[in-house]
Amino acid sequence: MSDADEIEAIREKRMQEIVEGTAGGSEQTQTQAAPAEPIHVRGADHFQEVTSGYDVVLVDYYADWCGPCKMLEPIVAEIARETDAAVAKVDIDAHQDLAMQAGVRGVPTLFLWADGSEVKRMVGLQDAATLRNLVEQYA
Repeated sequence: MSDADEIEAIREKRMQEIVEGTAGGSEQTQTQAAPAEPIHVRGADHFQEVTSGYDVVLVDYYADWCGPCKMLEPIVAEIARETDAAVAKVDIDAHQDLAMQAGVRGVPTLFLWADGSEVKRMVGLQDAATLRNLVEQYA
């Protein structure tokens, strides 16, 4: 199944849950299990699906030319593997619109989303323990 097909299936499932009245708060409604690898955001719609499709999402705004971003890359990959959080990576050069909407002024910038809302913002290189503890507060 391609990413586009998977996203479409998620949209259809959510729409069905809304129509049936089981979306949000119902014990039967479940979010997706977080993937063990970072998700590379492909655009605004994909960003919205990722941040609303998982209970906890760590969003990493980065640039390929950024030294601290390169140092952070294995750390966020570890967070994806070892926690219940999904990790989304947003390339600020490819998705300037998303970076501007988020008010990103420097990289790396990390946002933590929980239950579809931004709950924390951090700028600069962070260590794995800090990120793990933050994720565990909301997981």
